[in-house]
Amino acid sequence: MGKGTIVLAFSGGLDTSICVPFLKERYDYDRVVTVAVDVGQTEDDIRMATEKGERIADKHYTIDARERFVSEGVFPSIRANGSYEGYPMGTSLARPIIAEECVRIAKEEGAFAVGHGCTGKGNDQLRFDFIVRASGLEVVAPIREQNLTREWELEYAAEHGIPVPVVKEKPWSMDENCWSRSIEGGLLEDPSYHPPEEIWHWTTSPEKAPDTPVEISITFEEGFPIALNGELMKGFDLIMALNRLAGAHGIGRNDMVEDRVLGLKARECYEHPAATVLLAAHRDLERLVLTRQELAFKVMVDEKWSELAYMGLVYEPLYAALNAFIDETQRVVNGTVDLQLYKGGLRVLGRSSPNALYSGDMVSFDSTTVDQCSAIGFSEYFGLQARMRRNL
Repeated sequence: MGKGTIVLAFSGGLDTSICVPFLKERYDYDRVVTVAVDVGQTEDDIRMATEKGERIADKHYTIDARERFVSEGVFPSIRANGSYEGYPMGTSLARPIIAEECVRIAKEEGAFAVGHGCTGKGNDQLRFDFIVRASGLEVVAPIREQNLTREWELEYAAEHGIPVPVVKEKPWSMDENCWSRSIEGGLLEDPSYHPPEEIWHWTTSPEKAPDTPVEISITFEEGFPIALNGELMKGFDLIMALNRLAGAHGIGRNDMVEDRVLGLKARECYEHPAATVLLAAHRDLERLVLTRQELAFKVMVDEKWSELAYMGLVYEPLYAALNAFIDETQRVVNGTVDLQLYKGGLRVLGRSSPNALYSGDMVSFDSTTVDQCSAIGFSEYFGLQARMRRNL
């Protein structure tokens, strides 16, 4: 008698594919139930994961969580100007949702454990583990617990007749959702290695992008993007349309050395065309409608929000408190931002809002609405203590 049923977060890639037979052979589970969660991967990737899960697992689920990912992951990140060390987060936003779906299936299947294919060197192990353990279930992570190498996994997959989308000559590790695409591993582990053009799938190189710039407009309602070029769109559709449009103009590439939660530095390459555009537009609109004090404080809130989201600590009480503050600020983030896309460059052309804290009349040099003489008294006291210290 084995250990019963385990639910495995399943992408169909190398790590999770070899976990299916491995969990039975080395961990003595009777049944492995695989769960693929669609958060905006390609149709081919979802089809591959579904077909492979149905073939090699005892039972398989494919769950469409695209709209949930946008509403619970992407949109809150836009309102928080979510970025980590200078790039828009994608994988970190999706992992808690994927883990929660696996926990839900585990409870339906009567399983007491959730497995994943994360290594012991990355961030995803922490994001999955946090959600699973907070739900009262056991975590099983074969790759981490057995210190498995990619070379060994490839050989194990070959021995068990499991096809994997990785070859030894180009062992890139890729993760994708509608908000971001990450590429790491293999030759990219050398930070001096120049990434080949073949790793980029969403973005055209700036050199090959169109010679004519394109102008677009993004409309926001309470911090949520609701329209592209005046056309109302659902969140997922708007993001996918922007990925295609901005990506064609070379917008949204990152090649960087990043600090993981564990303290390891890692070389990562990212593509995020829609995220680049939407975050730039949202930040610009906030500057038009929020007060100086709100903007200054929100920079700190956004940074802490991004740190918690990067770690996957979505059940942390501070995370909820930060979201409450952000929600309050976003009530007035309404309006439209016009932008230009050109050969990898993004430029804000203009912005407008019914909640703008801007008065063309008051700021104009030709206006007498504000009496300039009123500033004399203010100026006399401005920097008073610094002047006094200087004259001691």
